[in-house]
Amino acid sequence: MKRVIGIDLGTSTSEAAVMLDGVPFIIPNERQNAITPSVIGRKEGRFIAGEEADERKLLYPQDTSVEVKRLMGSGERIRLSNKFYTPEELSAKLLVHIKAYAETYLKEPVDSAVITVPAYFNNEQRKATIEAGRQAGLSVERIINEPTAAALCYGIEHIAEESRILVYDFGGGTFDVTVLEMFDGVLEVKASSGNNELGGKEFDQRLIDYLLYEAREKYQVDLSKDIYAMVKLREAAIKCKIALSSQKEYKITLPMIAVSGETPVTLEETITAGMFEEMTADLVELTRKPIETALSDSGYTESDIDLILLTGGTTRIPYIGRYVEELLGRKPEKLIDPDLAVAMGAAVQAAALSGELDPQKDIMITDVAPYALGIRVMTDMYGIPFDNYMDILIPRNTTIPVTKTKRYSTAADNQREAIVEVYQGEKEFATENVSLGEFCIGEFPRARAGKEKIDVEFSYDLNGILVVTAVVVSTGEKAHVSIDMKEAKEPEYIDISEWSRAPMARKFRATVRKAEKWLAEQEYTPDSIELEEILTALKEAIVLGRDVDEAEDIEAELLGLLDR
Repeated sequence: MKRVIGIDLGTSTSEAAVMLDGVPFIIPNERQNAITPSVIGRKEGRFIAGEEADERKLLYPQDTSVEVKRLMGSGERIRLSNKFYTPEELSAKLLVHIKAYAETYLKEPVDSAVITVPAYFNNEQRKATIEAGRQAGLSVERIINEPTAAALCYGIEHIAEESRILVYDFGGGTFDVTVLEMFDGVLEVKASSGNNELGGKEFDQRLIDYLLYEAREKYQVDLSKDIYAMVKLREAAIKCKIALSSQKEYKITLPMIAVSGETPVTLEETITAGMFEEMTADLVELTRKPIETALSDSGYTESDIDLILLTGGTTRIPYIGRYVEELLGRKPEKLIDPDLAVAMGAAVQAAALSGELDPQKDIMITDVAPYALGIRVMTDMYGIPFDNYMDILIPRNTTIPVTKTKRYSTAADNQREAIVEVYQGEKEFATENVSLGEFCIGEFPRARAGKEKIDVEFSYDLNGILVVTAVVVSTGEKAHVSIDMKEAKEPEYIDISEWSRAPMARKFRATVRKAEKWLAEQEYTPDSIELEEILTALKEAIVLGRDVDEAEDIEAELLGLLDR
C-alpha cells in the first residue's frame, strides 16, 4: 500500500501528519518538534529550511525568506542572497525539508502527499501549490481546503454525530470560514468564503507600526529603513502577540536597536492586552462579511449551527473567540488543536485516498465548486436581444461531484451550428468572466429560430475535471470539451469605483464624465449596452495604468459611439 502523508503548508509554520493505527499522528521534525517554521534560507551556497533557517533570520535577513505562501501563484519573484526565485521554487525547498524528515521518521520513502490550502485560494494559487510539490519530488494526490481538513480531524473521532459545523480558520497569512454538514460518516461542504490577504501577519504589522511610531516620537529615528532593525521589530511583535494570548501585558525591550546622534537607542514599550485589542479590532471585524457570505450561501442561519471550530494560530488571540461568540451567539469549542488540526485532517484524507480508510465504514468528504460555471447565450435583456449573457449552470459553492443539464434553442432561422463558449465567473456579461474553452455543435436541420433544441450538460468531478457536452435533441448529434479546472484561472476582479483617483484619470476624466452623463439620460438600448461595456474597459485601463496608447484607442471607440 502506497504511503500518503498530509502536509499543512502554512504561511508561518508547516506540519506533516500520517495515519498510524487508524489515528492521525503528527510527524516530528529532525529536532523532534511538531511545528516547523515556514522559513527558507541560503547558507554557504545551499538551501536550508525550517528551524535552521529561522535561527539565522535575525543575523542574515537578506539570506532568508518568510511568508512565501502569500505570494503563491502571483508570478512575483523573491530575492534571496542576490538571486531571484519564484514562490513555487522556495516552497518546494520547504517541502523537500518536510519530505526528508518524514522519511527519516517513517523509515520509508515518501513520494505522495495531500497538501492543504486556504479555502479561498484561487486556481492559480492551487496550481502553484501542486507545482511546488512536483518540484519537491512529491505526487500531490489531492489539494484539500484547510477548514475542511480541520473538520476531518474532528470528524474522524465523532463519526456517529450529526451536526452542522462552522469552521473559523484564521492562520498566519489567510482567513477562511467554511460551513459543513456531518452525517453518517460524511462531511459535506456547504459553502466557503474568506480573505487571502488577512492573517496573523496583519496583527504583527499593527504592533510593528506602533513601535515605529514610538521610535520616531521618542528618539527621532526611522527604523523602517534599517533591514536589521525591522527583522528585530517583527520578531518582537510576534513574541508580544503570542504572550498576550495568555497574559495581560508584555514588555518589549530592544537594546541598541539604533543610534540617535551618537547615542545608542534602546526601545522599551509595554503593550497591554487592551491596547493590542484596540489596535486590531478592525482586523477581526473584517471576518464578519465572509462569515455572513458562507452562511448565506449554505442556506443556514446562525441558529442552525451546532458547532463552531476555531483553527489556525491566530485564533489563540482571546478577543477572537469572544468576537465569534458575540457574532454567532454560540461559544466556539476547543475540540481540536488550532496549530495541528489541519495537518491531521490532511492525513485523514491521505489515508482515505491510499485505501487505509474505508469510505463505506470510516469517513468521507464532499467538496464544492468555488466559482460559478456557465456558457454565453443570447437572451432578452430589458426587452432587447443581447448575445453576451452569462447563463450559470453550476453556481458557486455547489457540492461536487455534480451534473447539471439545461435546454437551449436556436437563435436564428435556418441556424446550422452553435458555438458553446464555457466561462467561469459571475459577471452578467459573459466575456467579462474567464474563458475556459469552447466547441462547435451542429449541424442542425433547417428550421425556424427556436425550433431546434440543444441540451448542454456540465459534469464536474472531485478531481477538478469539468466535462461540457452538447446534444442536438432532434438528431442526437453530440460534441464536448473536457476542462481541467486546476488549470483554470480565477476571474480577474478589477475595482473601477475609484478610477478617478488613478494617475491616468485626469487625461480621460472629461470623456468618462460625458459617457456617464449620456448613460444616465438614456433608456436601456443595444447602443447603451455597448457603450457601457466600452466605458468599463476604459475605467479598467485607467485603474490598471495600462499603456496610454491602448487607453486612447478605447477612448476613441467610446467617443465614436457618443458622436453617433
